[in-house]
Amino acid sequence: MAAKIRVNQLARELGMESKELVEFLQKEGFSSVRTHSSTLEEDEADLIRKQIYNSRKEAQEAKKTDAVPVAASKDEAQPATQPATQAASQPGANDEDEESDGEENENEVHLKTPVTVRDLATALKKKPNELIIQLMGLNIFAAINQVLELEIVEKICEKNGKKFVQERREKSNHPVFERKASAIAAASKDGRPRKKVGRPPVVVFMGHVDHGKTTLQDYIRKTRVAAGEAGGITQAIGASVAQYGDQTIPFLDTPGHAAFTAMRARGANATDVAVLVIAATEGAMPQTIEAIHHAQAAKVPIVVAMTKIDLPGCDKDKVLRQLQENGVQPEEWGGDTAVIPCSGVTGEGIDELLERILLEAEMLELNADLEAPFEGLVIEAQMETGMGPTANILVRNGILRQGDWFSCGSTYGKARALLDTHGKRLAKATASTPVKIMGYNDVPEAGDRVVWQPDEKSAKAVADEEAARKRMEGAVTRKTLTYDEFMRMSNEAKDNAEVIDLNLVLKTDVRGSLEAISEAINGIKSTKISVKIIHSGVGEVTESDVILAAASKAVIVGFHVRAMPGVHHTAKQKGVEIRLYSIIYDLLDDLENVMRGRLTPETRETLSGEAEIIQVFNISKAGKICGSRVITGSVKINQKAKVFRAKELIYSGMVASLKHFKEDVREIKAGQECGIRLDNFEDFEVGDRIQVFAVEKVLPEL
Repeated sequence: MAAKIRVNQLARELGMESKELVEFLQKEGFSSVRTHSSTLEEDEADLIRKQIYNSRKEAQEAKKTDAVPVAASKDEAQPATQPATQAASQPGANDEDEESDGEENENEVHLKTPVTVRDLATALKKKPNELIIQLMGLNIFAAINQVLELEIVEKICEKNGKKFVQERREKSNHPVFERKASAIAAASKDGRPRKKVGRPPVVVFMGHVDHGKTTLQDYIRKTRVAAGEAGGITQAIGASVAQYGDQTIPFLDTPGHAAFTAMRARGANATDVAVLVIAATEGAMPQTIEAIHHAQAAKVPIVVAMTKIDLPGCDKDKVLRQLQENGVQPEEWGGDTAVIPCSGVTGEGIDELLERILLEAEMLELNADLEAPFEGLVIEAQMETGMGPTANILVRNGILRQGDWFSCGSTYGKARALLDTHGKRLAKATASTPVKIMGYNDVPEAGDRVVWQPDEKSAKAVADEEAARKRMEGAVTRKTLTYDEFMRMSNEAKDNAEVIDLNLVLKTDVRGSLEAISEAINGIKSTKISVKIIHSGVGEVTESDVILAAASKAVIVGFHVRAMPGVHHTAKQKGVEIRLYSIIYDLLDDLENVMRGRLTPETRETLSGEAEIIQVFNISKAGKICGSRVITGSVKINQKAKVFRAKELIYSGMVASLKHFKEDVREIKAGQECGIRLDNFEDFEVGDRIQVFAVEKVLPEL
C-alpha cells in the first residue's frame, strides 16, 4: 500500500501554515485537497517539496540581485526624505494636517467609542430630542446618556447624510493611558500596526448526558494538567488548562449547550472549538443533535470525540451515519469534520484529540494583542464567603494585572486578587487564560464583558451607564422578529437582489410529523426569503429552544405541541415569536405566504366562552378528560381553544369533544358542568382555565 502524508504534516515540514498550503495545492489543481487533514500520495508530496524549494531558491536569488541597485540609490533618496522627516518632527505639524482633513471632508463624523446619544447629537449638530425621535423610528427607545451600538450609529449617520468613522486614537492625558500609549508606540515600528500574537484555543465540551464528557475531561486533567499536580484542579473556576507538547489548551468545564448559547445570545463569543462527545455504544441522542445545532448556529468548528470505544456494542458506522444526517460531514466519508475514537478510561485517542484541536485552532489563526487594553468574558459569577463577589473570567485580549480597575456590565471593581485554576495567586493574566477575579462591587452576569478602566471614576461611570441601559431595556419590550416583520422585509426586497434568511426552530409531537413538515418547508421556493431550520425536535417548546431562537434571530414553530410554563414569558422578554399550530396546512400556508411576500387574510379571534377545570378524569379508552364548569359564554366543539395556567398560555388547539354527564353534546352554556377533551392535550391540572374562540378571517386592505 502506497504511503500517504497529511497536508498539515507536509505544511509543518515546509515551515508553512496549513491554510496557506491548502490554498497553494488547490491552485495547482489538487482537487482532492479540501482541508488541512486531506492526504497526498508520497510521490505527489515529493513534487510539492521540489516546487516550493525551487520557488524559494529563485526568490532568494532575485533578492540578492535586487540588493545592489537599492544600496546604490540609498544616498540619492536620503535628501528627498529628510525634509519630510523634519516636518513630521515639528510640534503641531500632525495636528494641522488632521484639522485640514476634517475641513476637507464635512460628510464624515469622527467619534470615539463608546458613543452616547448626546455625543452623536452634538456631532450631527442636532438636538438630543431630535435624535431620540429618529431612534424611535428604528424601534430603539434611548435615553440621552445611553450608549449606542456601532451599527445603530452608522444607520443614524447615514440617515443624516454622514459617514461614521470610528476614532480609535486615545486623546486622554490620563497618566495610565499615556503609559499604555507609549508602550504601544514602542512596540510598533515605522508606524506599522502592532503585531498580534497567537493565542491558545478555548474549547467547550458538548453532548448528551452520560456519554462520557466528564470522564474524558477527568482523564485529560489527570495526565495533561499544565503546571500543577494531577488532583490540583479547582473546579469552581469553571475551566481547566491542559498541556500538549509546548502548547496549552484551556477547557471550559461548565457551559453545556444552553449556557453556551445564552452567552452567544448576549453577543459573547466564549469558545473557539466545540468538542462534540458521542458514545459509540448509543450514538446520537436528542441532546447530541441539539448540541450540534447550537454549535452550527454559533459557527464554531466541531471535533467529534467518539467515546466508550473500550466497551462492547460499539457501532462506529451508526455514529458516522447519524452525524451526516444532522449536517456534520465526517472526514472518513469525504467531509471535513474529524471523528476521533477515544476512551476516558484507557486514554486511547486522547493525544489525537488534542492534536486535532490544535490543528483546528491553527486554521482559525487565533490571535490576541497584548498591548491592547484588557478585555475578558465572565464564565461564572458568584458570592463567596470570605471573598465577596467573585467572577471566573476568560481573558480575551490584552493583560489583566492585579490592582487594575475594570468595568463589567453594570458592575465594576478593582482586581484585588487573581487566582488561577489551582487557586494560586497570579500577578497578571494573558489571553485565553481562565482566572478568578476578587474585587467586584456586586455579582456580574455570565457573558458580561470585563473591560480595563483607568481609574475608579471611569469604571463606575461605565457601569452606571450600562445599568441605566438595562433599566431602559427592561421598561421597553424588545422588538420581536415575527412573521409580519419577515413579510415586510420580503416586500421591501422586491427590487433588491439580496435574499433574506428566515431561521426556524421546529418542534412537533412525533417524528413522522417532524420529517413531513421539514420536507414540506424545504420544498417551498422563494426568490426573496431563504428558510433554514436551525433546530428541530420532538416534544414541547422549552426555554432552551427560546434561548437558541433569540441567539439566532429565529421564529419558533410548533405543531401539536405545547410550550412549557414560563416559556412564553421568556420568549416575550427575549423578543422571540412562538407560533403553535394544530393543522399542518395552516402552518405551511402561513410560512409560504411569508416567504412569497403575499398579503394574507387577518385572523380575528373573538372570545366566546371560558371554563375552569375543577376535576380531572382518566378514562381508559378516551384518555384524560377535564371536568369543567363553564363560567362565561358557551363552549362548542371544533372551536379554537387555549389553556392558561396562572395566566401563562400552555396550549393552543381545538375542542375535540364535549360531554354532559354521559351524553355527547355540541355546546355547553355558562353555569353548566361538562367534560372537555382537547385535541392532542391531556396535561390538565385543577385550576387551569380554558378559553374558546370564534375565528374569523378578514381580507387585509391594500
